[in-house]
Amino acid sequence: MASGSLKNMLSVAINQGVVEARARIFGHQLNPSGKKSAHKVLRMKLFGEKVAQWYPHDIKKDDPLVMAREEQERLSKLEMLKRRGKGPPKKGQGRRAAKRNK
Repeated sequence: MASGSLKNMLSVAINQGVVEARARIFGHQLNPSGKKSAHKVLRMKLFGEKVAQWYPHDIKKDDPLVMAREEQERLSKLEMLKRRGKGPPKKGQGRRAAKRNK
């Protein structure tokens, strides 16, 4: 009986050594407990560059003239709304502030 358990312990130790050597050689990750790990996700190739290449480059962000023109259009539209009385309220005079002061 003692020789059977010794043989069993020896085979388990040899198998464990083989598994560790295999993992070291082939770059595998050992998970003897069998619990979930994120190693599979971390091993995957990143695909953000491919997605970014699919969409064309936005030249509006790079050109300061285009950005300045858009800002000027925004300001002129805001000025027009203010003249009609439809612009945003001054700070502290909106609906929430009016509710609080009642």
